[in-house]
Amino acid sequence: MTRSDLVALLADRFGQLTQRDTEFAVKTILDAMSDALARGHRIEIRGFGSFQVNRRPPRMGRNPRSGEQVLIPEKLVPHFKPGKALREAVDANSTAEADYDAAAGR
Repeated sequence: MTRSDLVALLADRFGQLTQRDTEFAVKTILDAMSDALARGHRIEIRGFGSFQVNRRPPRMGRNPRSGEQVLIPEKLVPHFKPGKALREAVDANSTAEADYDAAAGR
């Protein structure tokens, strides 16, 4: 699902909102989440999951062309951890698809 798919789905589901209002709401939420992560805060959405910033320590890498060793600096990267309800929903869906594929002889 893309951002525009999400906007279209929400606009269809909530008829009182225009496409422009829905687009503004989605942009506002995503911007607020991005800003919180940039400030190092943790975001938790019950039933969905949590976002946090993880530190990747500096390490030695290798240039694939020359084979020469290169120092890769420390990085801060966003990390998503799915919540229990999301994990169970995805697992139930994948189990149902596997059962369907087995019954169809795939």
